Amino acid sequence: MTELIPITPLLVADYKVVRLRALQDTPLAFGSTYARESQFTDDEWLARATRLIHGHDIGFLARNNGSYVGLALCFTDENDAEKGQIISMWVAPEARRLGIGRQLIDKIAVWAASKSIKTLHLMVTSVNDSAIEFYRSIGFGMTGKTEPYPNDPAIVEYEMVRAVL
Repeated sequence: MTELIPITPLLVADYKVVRLRALQDTPLAFGSTYARESQFTDDEWLARATRLIHGHDIGFLARNNGSYVGLALCFTDENDAEKGQIISMWVAPEARRLGIGRQLIDKIAVWAASKSIKTLHLMVTSVNDSAIEFYRSIGFGMTGKTEPYPNDPAIVEYEMVRAVL
């Protein structure tokens, strides 16, 4: 059974472990790097977790059979409170295709609706075909907006969006 647990300061150590594992597992899926974030201090990790409990942003860890196997965060757009930005979406290789990614996005969508967020946006790299396929399968579509991937300008990031239902 999968549990989706809100990230709070009490879970900062678990959040750090999952985030660093995600960065190692799929480095081209994130705007940051393991080398960068593994150097964060405990205070920096605590500040990141604390940001998620004040109502404008949210994050969840996915735990399946006692082990953390995923995470997803959503930040409310600073310039448009009706837009949410999905970041840090990841499911561990051993837990993929079990519906955990969909559960994480659905949980964020419920939260987003409670905050009057109308659309969820995300960026996905052009080399991450499985993620693009997954997002399409749960209702995201390409907006046409692209930008260079910050860690390798030879790679393009695509923006995808879906309505909050």
